[in-house]
This record gives sequence, C-alpha cells and structure tokens, in this order.
Amino acid sequence: MVNLIPTVIKKLWEKWNLRFFILFSLSLQTILILCAPFRKRTPNIWIVFIVWTSYLLADWAANFAVGLISNRQGNNPGSDYARDLLAFWAPFLLLHLGGPDTITAFALEDNTLWLRHFLGLIFQVIATVYVFGESLPINKLWLPTCLLFLAGIIKYAERTRGLYGASLDNFKEAMVKKPDPGPNYAKLMEEYSSKKEAELPTHIELTAERSKEYRTKTYVIEENELESDMAVVRHAHHFFQIFKGLIVDLIFSFQERQESRDFFHDRKPVEAFKLIAVELNFLYEALFTKAVVVHSKLGYILRAISFSAIVVALVFFYKLEKEGLHSFDVGITYTLLFGAIGLDLIAVFMLIFSDWTVAALNKSWRKCFIASNIFEKYLNLKRSSLSTETTNGGQENSTKITRCLMWTRKILFRRWYESVSMFNLIDFSLKEREKVSPTIFDRCGSFHIKFLEYFGLKDHRDKIKYRSSKPLTAELWNFIFEELKGKSLLADDPETAKKIGSARGDWVLEDRDWVVQDSNLVDQDGDKVKHKVITKLLSYVIDVEYDQSILLWHIATDLCYETNNVVGDGSHRGFSKTLSDYMLYLLVMQPTMMSSVAGIGQTRFRDTCAEAKKFFSR
Repeated sequence: MVNLIPTVIKKLWEKWNLRFFILFSLSLQTILILCAPFRKRTPNIWIVFIVWTSYLLADWAANFAVGLISNRQGNNPGSDYARDLLAFWAPFLLLHLGGPDTITAFALEDNTLWLRHFLGLIFQVIATVYVFGESLPINKLWLPTCLLFLAGIIKYAERTRGLYGASLDNFKEAMVKKPDPGPNYAKLMEEYSSKKEAELPTHIELTAERSKEYRTKTYVIEENELESDMAVVRHAHHFFQIFKGLIVDLIFSFQERQESRDFFHDRKPVEAFKLIAVELNFLYEALFTKAVVVHSKLGYILRAISFSAIVVALVFFYKLEKEGLHSFDVGITYTLLFGAIGLDLIAVFMLIFSDWTVAALNKSWRKCFIASNIFEKYLNLKRSSLSTETTNGGQENSTKITRCLMWTRKILFRRWYESVSMFNLIDFSLKEREKVSPTIFDRCGSFHIKFLEYFGLKDHRDKIKYRSSKPLTAELWNFIFEELKGKSLLADDPETAKKIGSARGDWVLEDRDWVVQDSNLVDQDGDKVKHKVITKLLSYVIDVEYDQSILLWHIATDLCYETNNVVGDGSHRGFSKTLSDYMLYLLVMQPTMMSSVAGIGQTRFRDTCAEAKKFFSR
C-alpha cells in the first residue's frame, strides 16, 4: 500500500500535535478577548472576519485537544510524570471552552444552542475526569489539577448560563412578571358572611380605580444631571431594564410608556443620543457577552474563586520538582498558567470599568471623590463623537495629532461605530445586471456568482461589496430626534401612537404643497386637481404591505435625489437619501430587525431587482 504521508511528517505530527493545539487554543482565547469588543466599534470586514473565525475555531481546537489528551492517556504517554502533566493540561481546555467574557454568541441564533453547550459541558467534564482518573493514584499534580478543574467548570458554566439567559424565549420569560391573582374575594366574602351571621354592622365599600393620569409617576432628574457621564449610564440602565422587552415584542404598560415619553420630551438631542447609545450597549452586552452573568453577587464570588484557583495552581506547580519533564512541556505549562491569569486580569479590568459596574454603584460610592473622578474620566473616553463634536464645535481646526488621538480613542473605547449603514437598490441593480455583449471576464464573474449562490455565500458577498456607511452627523441626529419628538407630542393615547407608528408616508403627501407643480393646474379648480393627485398617490402608499412601501419610497427618493431641483440648502434632501438607503439596508440585510412588519420583503426585493436589472439591460 502506498504511503502518501512520509514517516518523518507522521512522527513530527504525533510528537507536536497536542502541544500545537493547546497553544493554538490559548491564542484563540487571547484574540477573542482582545478583538471581540472591536466588533461593535468598527465595521471593518477584516476585524469581523477575525472575530468570526476565532469564535468558530475556539471550541473546535479545545475539543480536538481534549481528544488528543484522552488518546495519549489510553496509549503509553511515557513517564508517569508525563501522564500527570497531560492530566494537568486537560482542565485548561475547559477554561478555554468557557470562552472570554467579551463574546458568548456571534449571532442571536447562537444563543438558542445553549442546550448543546450544556451537554458539551457534561461530556467535557466526563472526558476531563477520565483523563485525570487515568493518572491516578500516583499523580503528583493532583491538587493543582483539581483546582484548575474547578475553575474550568465555573468558566464553562458561566458561558452556558449566559447563552441560556440570552436565548429569546428565556430572555422573554425572565421579563414576564409573576402572575397576579388579584384580591382574595373568596376570603372577603367569607368574612362578610360570618359577620352578617353574627349580626355585626358590615358593608362593602367599592373604591374606584385611579385614573391613568393620577397613577402616572414622572421620571424626574435634576437639572444638568446628564452632563455627568455616570448619570447618563445610570439612567440608561434604568430604561434598558424597561425597554429590553422590545427585542421580544413585549407590550409595555401605560406608566412605562408615559415615563419614557415625558423624559425624552425634556431632553436635548445630544442628551438623548448619549443615553440611547449607552442603553443599546447594555442590550448588546446582555445578548452577546457574559455581562449579565458576571455582574451579579454570585458572578463576583465565582470569578474570585476561579481566579484564586488558577493562582494557587501556579504556586503549586512552581514549587514542584520537575525532573523527568521535557523543558518545552514545562514552558507550555507556564504559558498556559500565566495566559489564564493574564486573560482573567484583562476580564477583571473590563468588569470593573464597564457600564454595568457604574450602574450598580450605590450613592455612597458615587459620593466618593476618587472613585467618581476615575469613572468619569474613563467614561469620557467612551463618549460618542457626535456629542464631542457638538460640544467642541467640530474638528475642522484640530491638528493631525489630535485627530490621530481621537481616532485611537474611538477604536479603543467607543461603544459603537457611530455610522449609518446603507444599501441602494438602483446601484446594486446597475452593477449586477447582465451585459448585452459579455466578455470572457464577465462570463467568469457570472460563474463566480453562481458558485457563491450554490454554497449560500452570495448574500455575504453582497453585504461586503454593496453595503456602505457614512458617519452619523449631529445635524442628521437632530433632525431625526426633533421629528420623533414632534410625532410623540401628538401621541396622547395608544390609538394615536399606533396610527403614527404604522404611517407609510401619507402624512407627508397630505401636508405638502409640492404635489401640484404645474402652474397651469393652479386655478379655481387647483384644489380639486391637487386632491386627485394626492388620492392617486396615497393608493400606492397606504394600500400596500410595509416592505413594498419601503421599496416604493426608496425608488422615489432615489429618483428625486438625482434631479436638479434643489430647494433651500438641500440638507433635507441628503437626510432623505441617507434614511432611505438605511431603511432598505434593514429590510434586505438585517431582516430580523423588521421581522414583525417586513412581510415577504426578501422575496419582493429580489423580484424588484430582477425587474430593474431587466430594465437597465435594455
């Protein structure tokens, strides 16, 4: 039989495969804890790709290494000390399977796999116990191995609990209040009957339910309180606890709606922006990281236990005699120990200087000058560039060094990348249309696209190639906020609020005077002509599905944007273009953000694109 793999390579693989995969697993954990936070701070596709591949490879590498250790223990690993060292390495892989605090899931769908991770925890614990059992009864490293085993179980359990809590079903269940059976009418009537029988003076008095206006409590804050970043975080956490139910379509009470409405009516646009940015950061960390698990009393205790266990294991290993061990294996062991301690120290730093910690600080801590000053300075680094530009009057006159420092601050500390993602249908259709006389390169490109479609990768390719972004400016945000505030002022009752929320642009058509542009039509019958035009347009806007309405307005906005009739400074023209492309981006590339209203948006978009490509190919 022909041996395709040379014997030298086989021996090299057998000797170094375990060492390589253990170090590879540690490297992946380091990449994840350092790079995962950049995923929300930059749209750079290469950063996202590194995080994605590291996330997928991390579990595989650790599981593969556990299998190699188990296989080595079943065979002859060499000396008894070498067998002990293999058993000592196994719990490190449990630590790695627990993953860093900065990422538990790459997508929301990953959270639904919590049960698979729970079963993985059970089987990996069994595998580690088997490896440890094979080294007994003369294992010189049994105590540090047990300590690392405890730390590994804690880490893996934290990740599993984080996935469980972030899965949408359990996320919703945790927010549902306990059933309220109401007053005990049976007991009331028993007491009433017994007193009646005893001929005691008794009567039942009915108290009218308090009106909504009386029950509503206004959420009051001190004047200029939101100038403090710590105050912004506290108030953002308050609203996060209420409105995180939006992600699972919970219905809010009148008091909750009114509280939020009154609060934001009194806010400036920049104050609202800062607060919403922090609130969304809380939501991101609750769904994709271990934040909820570790930021609790039990989480703090378990983190202290696991860190202490690793440090004590390092001390024990340092004091043990190492005769009979390969010096390279000793170096790997120290690398694993110091790597685990280093990763935990980074996690502790992130845990202390996080929005969750600031929100949890009580009044006595907030009054401490040193603590509050440190947190204020750190939170100032995380402040959005939108609020900074509004406060400092922009960066036009800043030096190159200042701009470089600002860019570094954004990448390292900001909560999100502060840009508006966009996608344009006409631009996509023009570039994707079939050419009348295709060249050999065009045919190769068509084959390439069909290849990607076969493996389900075309959507990812389109996101990379056709998704664009532009910074969210203070002017655009002010426009959005003032428009929303104006609509909110009209929404005095749920019915009006629902009508405003389901509007398809019909208010714009009814309120504007630009519907009739032809001067020949502006006579005594001008109003009738205008009414006819509006009625005809409204049928295309109102009597369609939500996704079709977005497509219609997107195409109309694009066509109007390309005309030369610019009125005023043209700022609203640019705002309309940006928001139109953003809405189509949500509909096409982030359909889960509009799942309850989008209908058959993906199918309708493909049909519209096919029609546009056919039109442009003529």
